[in-house]
Amino acid sequence: MSVSGPANELNGITPLQQMVASCSGALLTSLFVTPLDVVKIRLQAQSSPFSKGKCFVYCNGLMDHICVCENGNTKAWYKAPGQFRGTLDAFVKIIRNEGLKSLWSGLPPTLVMAVPATVIYFTCYDQLCAFLKRSLGCSPDKAPLLAGALARVGSATVISPLELMRTKMQSRKLSYRELHVCLQSSVATDGWLALWKGLGPTLLRDVPFSDCCYSYFAI
Repeated sequence: MSVSGPANELNGITPLQQMVASCSGALLTSLFVTPLDVVKIRLQAQSSPFSKGKCFVYCNGLMDHICVCENGNTKAWYKAPGQFRGTLDAFVKIIRNEGLKSLWSGLPPTLVMAVPATVIYFTCYDQLCAFLKRSLGCSPDKAPLLAGALARVGSATVISPLELMRTKMQSRKLSYRELHVCLQSSVATDGWLALWKGLGPTLLRDVPFSDCCYSYFAI
């Protein structure tokens, strides 16, 4: 039977359904993985306390956050006191002493940036892959390679201003008002392209990754 359109190429799945599916997957990934990394960081901080200016990597399944330790801030979630004997003991004590929501500390920044990036990336990939196979006659081996690269370029370009904001907020403690002033100053000095600083290195990192990922996945 011949293929007559994008819906048939994607087994009847519409772009809206793809967006909902990728958004749901991103949310579920964050909700399940975040508690594990919170516990991991708390165990690391217990065995080797984080000093002022020291950085640590926090990952909740969708993206990595480079967090800079603050000096004397005992209220920071990664510095909360606790004597844990292991992973399970840490889960129990954190819930008992700090409440269940403490297991999802640091989740909001991911939901603001990584969820839209995931939705754009996977939806664009599926649509581009179907288009390349249907309209341009790309082989099943080459279409995922090209679609993965183009989808990554698109999603990285759209999310780049948010990535810049996240990086500035993580490099030093800034309020949202201070961040706004900082970005306003950058735009006034260098123009709107200042919001896409660092896009080149991001593409050099992410596009080859997407190519490798989807070329092997297609095999």
